[in-house]
Amino acid sequence: MEKGVIEVAPLAFMRGRTLNHAVIILDEGQNTTIPQMKMFLTRMGQGSKIIVTGDVTQVDLPKQMRSGLTDAIHRLRNLTGIALVHLTKDDIVRNPLVQQILRAYEGDRPRKRKE
Repeated sequence: MEKGVIEVAPLAFMRGRTLNHAVIILDEGQNTTIPQMKMFLTRMGQGSKIIVTGDVTQVDLPKQMRSGLTDAIHRLRNLTGIALVHLTKDDIVRNPLVQQILRAYEGDRPRKRKE
């Protein structure tokens, strides 16, 4: 960052920019709106690559708002030059309990407490 090789910029500051010869990473992409994702993806200039990370099971947007990442996955999945990598709970490198916690939450609704 001191040498100007790495820049950290909020998504809101990307509008109007073209990023040439760069690797551009958007983290927590599941929390973008569809217009934000479109704006971000269209910043890619010559010789650039974009990487978007996110977990579509952890969207913090209001329920009625579709995630920009979910939308992009469906819209762009068949385009040449686009690659999608889906990680599973087997890829988790956190505490081994995390895999068990995720299994406990899969397809399960909160249970009512017996009194």
